[in-house]
Order: sequence, then C-alpha cells, then structure tokens
Amino acid sequence: MIKAIRVHDHGGPEVMKLEEVPIGAPGPGQALVRHGAIGLNFIDIYMRSGLYPQTLPFTPGSEGAGVVEAVGPNVTLVAPGDRVAYVAGPGSYAEKRLVEADRLVKLPGSITDEQAAGMMLKGMTARYLLRRTYDVKPGTTILFHAAAGGVGLIACQWAKALGATVIGTAGGPEKVALAKLHGCDHVIDYRSEDFVARVKELTRGEGVDVVYDSVGKDTFSGSLDCLKPLGLFVSFGNASGPIPPFPMALLSQKGSLFATRPTLFTYIAKRADLEETAADLFDVVSSGKVKFDVSFRYPLADAAAAHRELEARKTTGSGILLP
Repeated sequence: MIKAIRVHDHGGPEVMKLEEVPIGAPGPGQALVRHGAIGLNFIDIYMRSGLYPQTLPFTPGSEGAGVVEAVGPNVTLVAPGDRVAYVAGPGSYAEKRLVEADRLVKLPGSITDEQAAGMMLKGMTARYLLRRTYDVKPGTTILFHAAAGGVGLIACQWAKALGATVIGTAGGPEKVALAKLHGCDHVIDYRSEDFVARVKELTRGEGVDVVYDSVGKDTFSGSLDCLKPLGLFVSFGNASGPIPPFPMALLSQKGSLFATRPTLFTYIAKRADLEETAADLFDVVSSGKVKFDVSFRYPLADAAAAHRELEARKTTGSGILLP
C-alpha cells in the first residue's frame, strides 16, 4: 500500500483526499518509480475541477522525479536505481507510481529531483513553444503573458538567451520585479497598465511577432491586437477561463493572423522528441542560461492548500509536493 491523493468527485480543492491505495508490480513496458518530488501544475487544477474531465476516481498530477525501484518485462530504457523524471497522464500525487518506461528520461547529476519535478512539464512546454511552435531567434519580439509564472520564468530567460526582445505581463510590483530578473526586457503590470497600448508603445506601433498566452479569456482579445500582421497567437492555457468561440474572420480582420492551441503531449509523443526536448531543457539549466529554482513546497498531504494558492494566483515560479 502507498499513500496517494484521490479525487472521487470533480470540484474544489477539498475533493482531494490522502488515502492508502494498493500498487502492483510493474507490467510489461512499465517501471515503478519512488518519487523524490512531485510537480504542481495548473493542468492538475483543470483535471480536478472537471474542466478536463477524468474517469473517477483518479489521482491528479502529471509529473514527478525519483528513483526506479523495479521494471517490468521487456524494459531496457531504464533500470532499478536510475534517477528519472517524467511527464505523463494523471497519477503523480502519490508516494510511488507505475509509469510507462518510454515516458521516463534519465536525470543528469546536475539536476536535482526537486528541480526536475518542478520544471519537466513547464520547461518542456517552454522549449516547444520557443523552438517548435514558433522558432524564436535574434530579432524576434515576443509577448509572454504571466511572465512571473512557472512557465513564464523559464520561457522568458530562454527566449532572451535565443536573442529575442521579451515583453512580459505580470500582476503587481512583486511579480513585475521577478519577471524583470528572469529575462524580460520590459514588463507590463496588467493591473495598472493597458497592456495593448503599452505593447504598441514599446514596439513603435508595429506589434510583436508572437504572443504566448496561458491566461485565456481575459487576455485573448487584447493579445490579437498586440500582433504584427501575419503574427502568431499561441494559446497554451486558460487560467482565467476558456477563450470563447470566435469567428475565423476575426483573424483576417486583424492582419491575417495565425492562431494555434498546442499541447506538450503532442510535441513529445514520439520517444525521440521527448529525449531531444528534455535534453535541451537540462542543457540550458545546467549551463546557467536558464536559472531554475523551486519557489514553494508543500507536503503531499497538503495538496489542497497548494491548489488554493495556485488558483488564487498567490504563487510565483514553480512548486512541488513532497511525499
């Protein structure tokens, strides 16, 4: 038996309960991972609340890091004793879990369990956004909403290292200051400034090449107004609520814009892509181009409190649960 957070009904943080549950031996293609740390992400909230409905009951959590304790038949990618990390389907809010071995990546000595658990999903998200969804390079100008969030702090540093001009948005002086320390050339406080007018001012009326938006409903319309003609709107989350349906003609009216709604799981579906993405992330952190530290920690039993803080937007950076 292991301790794990279980959700029996979709709802608020209170629906998450710490329970003892059985765990079997790894089957073919699987590995048993003992967690050293577990990642906290907004997608966990979407699943818990029912925005992304799950088959009940279930254990939330999409990423973790730890040590392989056992492997099933035909597993050759990892072995007992290997330090590993992963992003997978729900199930990581637990002391241990069974993971498909082809979803595990080995950790270099330069990356701790806490770092890996806090940055795998967010860091690999930043990587695909900057290197594949839009190829950021010297001369690119980007707008990154929630620049002081978990993905934002990684992505803005990474974009700066790639040579981009980075404009971020954040809420309040503390988050603005944090974003400035993590790669942003300019940070707009959306609580006191009109971010569309400020972007136009900063770009001398031209707009940006790409907008990365995990906020959703509250920023969608303004984000389109910040783009250059032929610019790209990238929606990769909806912290303020889903973007409402809109007519495709709106994109032509605002400058023949492009819009996409990518997910990390598509970009790392192939093993080769997973390995390349993770290796690139580990390299930029190990080299110091992207500085990454865990910002907040909660015991596994206090997962509900962690969700309340996330939903209230009281956190900055990346958080973890400790089993």
